[in-house]
Amino acid sequence: MRVLAACSLGGAGHFRPLVPFLDQARRGGGETLVVGPPALAGMVGAAGHAFWPGGEPSEEQVRPIREQLPVLPADEALVLGSRELFGRLAATAMLAATERAVRDWRPDLILRDPCEYASAVVAARLGIPAAQVAIGLAEGEWDSISAAAPALEAHRAGLCDKLRQAPYLSRFPATLDPSPFPGTWRYREPAAAPRGALPAWWPGTDAPLVYVSFGTVLGYMSFAGEVYRAVLDAVAGLDARVLLTTGRGFEPSRLRDVPGNVHVAAWVDQSDVLGEAGLVVCHGGSGTSYGALAAGVPLVVVPVFADQFANAAAVTRTGAGMQVRVPREGRRTISREDAPRIRAAIETVLADGSCRRAARAVAAEMAAAPPVGTLLEQLSQRH
Repeated sequence: MRVLAACSLGGAGHFRPLVPFLDQARRGGGETLVVGPPALAGMVGAAGHAFWPGGEPSEEQVRPIREQLPVLPADEALVLGSRELFGRLAATAMLAATERAVRDWRPDLILRDPCEYASAVVAARLGIPAAQVAIGLAEGEWDSISAAAPALEAHRAGLCDKLRQAPYLSRFPATLDPSPFPGTWRYREPAAAPRGALPAWWPGTDAPLVYVSFGTVLGYMSFAGEVYRAVLDAVAGLDARVLLTTGRGFEPSRLRDVPGNVHVAAWVDQSDVLGEAGLVVCHGGSGTSYGALAAGVPLVVVPVFADQFANAAAVTRTGAGMQVRVPREGRRTISREDAPRIRAAIETVLADGSCRRAARAVAAEMAAAPPVGTLLEQLSQRH
């Protein structure tokens, strides 16, 4: 079986949900290929899969969209990003390369990041079976199809309806993420084995470990330092070991006056952290939120842009964490004046066992879903 995965952006949050399916296909004797923007090449290579580079909008095209996302309400940000950025990827940058890859390589199945529309256009045009692998909450991904509709329908009439009827594969449990997609198939990812204990960054203390991660994209944004500074102020003097990871887009040495209970690193493998963590503080990116809940770790969510607000609300509804609501009037992002709110939420969740119990209940629901291999087998039989 030949499985082609199509990814819209170079961020880990868009690629990683596809990896378990690619790995399973390889274990079953199949072949795999990933099509995506050039920035994805290193990540795909490190995961052990072949890569076919496509195009991407120029920085001049993307910059105005990125700069507006943090200052718009969440729903407007999601619509704007989907319509203008992802729709453009489908209409221009990725389409030609994706069609060449499909015609030359001849996959049996296409698995797509729901924000990657070029492969949807090609799959419909050539009659290739395709499924969507969720990267976020289903309601937002359903709505993003409407946002991208002008670009999609210009390529093929009826494509939006076809996308909504296609299999929708989600690692998020129904408790967290009720889905409007009629063909929603839920699955569990294989648990990542920790490679070992964390280094002794905090000698002489066994205080709870608080893991802070704002994902891989924020570090490339101009206001990233403001966000990290606010969190550092919030955890200063806290009776906890704090690990802050910035992603490779932000050099940790740029942060000054780091509190003594905090270790800052560009990257630490999440599976090595979650087994020890008592709390995760994040922006509500789906990768970090999913990983924490799958491990039964409660969250404090401080959303910054796009669907992170919806993810934060979903976590709060389950009781597995708290959302920090930051006044944004006249400000582009989180600032140091928000540190007391973040601190209060951290202290509340650490002290309240109900959040951990709710997180463990969500983890149990996730663990009860069928494995990736079952879904891949069903997809092969279906088509």
